[in-house]
Amino acid sequence: MPSVGAVMSRVQVRNATGDSFFAWEGEVLVVNILGKPSAAKDAIGKPKGTQLKVSVTAAPVAGKATDHMVRFLAPQFGVSVADIEVVFGRENVNKQLRIKAPKKLPAVFAQGSLRF
Repeated sequence: MPSVGAVMSRVQVRNATGDSFFAWEGEVLVVNILGKPSAAKDAIGKPKGTQLKVSVTAAPVAGKATDHMVRFLAPQFGVSVADIEVVFGRENVNKQLRIKAPKKLPAVFAQGSLRF
């Protein structure tokens, strides 16, 4: 059974973005994703509530769509694949990513408050 502290830290991570689909924690960008596997093309969509829609062509098999999504998103943020951590949701459409020191941001992020 996990400790209360471990449970609390997971809850805090899940709520890190508040009412937005993204938030900054220092130089780390936290992004909530609503994934769409088996799509016609890889694409970053529009925010839907507190999630950003991201479509990928990969099928949802054993986390392969999430792995493909991370490889697709890395150049969009100007980072390496190793700079993107899947916090939760590797085998689920609802996921949270932590992107270490992004060098650039997709246009959809211009709608919110940005801070480098």
